[in-house]
Formats: sequence, structure tokens, C-alpha cells
Amino acid sequence: MKQWNSRKTMYCFFILSIIFLVAVTIIGYFSYDKAMVVDFSRKNLPPSFSYPFGTDWMGRDMFARTMTGISMSIMLGFLAAAVSAVIAFSLGIIGASMGKAADGFVSGVIDLVMGIPHILLLVLISFALGKGFKGVVTGIAMTHWTSLARLIRGEVLQLKESQYIKIAEKLGHGKLKTAVKHMTPHLLPQILVGFVLLFPHAILHEAGITFLGFGLPPEQPAVGIILSEGMKYLTMGSWWLALFPGLLLTIVVVLFHLVGDTLGRLIDPGRIHQ
Repeated sequence: MKQWNSRKTMYCFFILSIIFLVAVTIIGYFSYDKAMVVDFSRKNLPPSFSYPFGTDWMGRDMFARTMTGISMSIMLGFLAAAVSAVIAFSLGIIGASMGKAADGFVSGVIDLVMGIPHILLLVLISFALGKGFKGVVTGIAMTHWTSLARLIRGEVLQLKESQYIKIAEKLGHGKLKTAVKHMTPHLLPQILVGFVLLFPHAILHEAGITFLGFGLPPEQPAVGIILSEGMKYLTMGSWWLALFPGLLLTIVVVLFHLVGDTLGRLIDPGRIHQ
């Protein structure tokens, strides 16, 4: 009965978190036009019923800008995490199933990428591709796959010792066919959880490099830009310009992390009481 109650609680938390994140994404998507409206007659207004997050120095609605920025970060994080997960799966399964030469090459690439300071490599890739949406997505995707690739590689090495994999090889199945047909179904839970856990990293790094000026263009209502601009006005008493965007960003990142952890526990019943 305790196990059922624990799983039921985790299911409820998981569903509510997904609903909240989807709602934020949808609200932000449809708030883009409102977030770009400039009205100097309402500039620097503190939080109120009409403007829950206040307005900035150009009279723009900070609630609309914050929701739009978070929505952009979630959509960008989804794309970057998806590409990163595909790279991790492909290299992980190739490295562990295609022989020592392939394994050595993949392991070397993983060590090389992990040996370079993360944020530095991300900034260099984004800058080299002209920054903007394409540069940020590519940079995040190319720098966030290493840990998941190592996990998948380890899982594949264990699966290779399984009896049914050895039987498949004796029946004449090639290494790639065996990996795709027989190993992939067992790797899907790890890939799914890893994909979800890539979200908070992708969102934080997008906001980080945008804050530093190497990410999305300044005309976009991205969270990094909002925080960067808001920091300039903190000394003037406009505390709401940085507080609410930063707080909502933190909530979204923590929720994504908890959703990934909860998903891992639901997939693996042995972790339910951890």
C-alpha cells in the first residue's frame, strides 16, 4: 500500500509539473506581440494588479516579456536537448557495439569535449555560427551529449553480455542490426530520462550565454537579455525587472530537473522509495 501511495504521489506531481510547464510555454508563445509593445506612459511601474511583474523603462509589460522569454527558452531547450540526445545515442551505441576502434574513437571524442571548459566551448560554437537561435541550439547540442553518451555506452556494454544478444549474433545478425533491433528497446528509458534531464542544462546555458551577449539577439525578449538589461536598473530601485524573470527561470529549471528525476523513479520501481 505504501508503494502504491508513493507512486500515486509521484504521478500527480509529474502530471502537475508537465501541465505547468506546458501552460507557461503556451502563454509565452501567445504573449510575444504583447511583450514587444512599447508605451512610455507606463514606464517603470512597480508590480500591480494590471501588471503583475511591473513594467520596464520602455513601458513594456514584464509579465508578457518574462513568459515569452521562458517559452523561448523551453522551446530552444527542447530542440537542443533532442539533438543532443540523438548524438549521444548514436555515438554511445556505435562506440560500444562496433568494435574496439570505434569505441576508442568515440571515447576520445567524449574526453576531448569534456576536457574543454563547458561554457567556453559553448560560446565559441555559438559565436562561430553567428550567434542567434541557430548558433545557440547548435552550441548547446554539441556540448551536452557527452554524459548521456557515456551512460548509453555503459548500458550497451552490459547488454552485450546478455544471453539473447549472444544468440542474435550467432544467428548471423550484424552488430548494427543487433544494436538497433535488440538493444534500443532496453535503452529507451535511459534515453528518455537523459533527454528530460538535459532540459535544465540547456535552458540555463541559453540564458547564461545570452546574458553574456553571445546568444539570442538583443531585440528578442529572451530571459538572458531581460536579466542583463534589468541588472542595470537595480540601483534605481526597479528590483522587479530582475527578480521575477530570475525567479520564474529558477522554478522552471528546478521543475524540469524534478520531472526528469521523477520519470527515472517511475520507470525504475526499485528507486521509488529513494
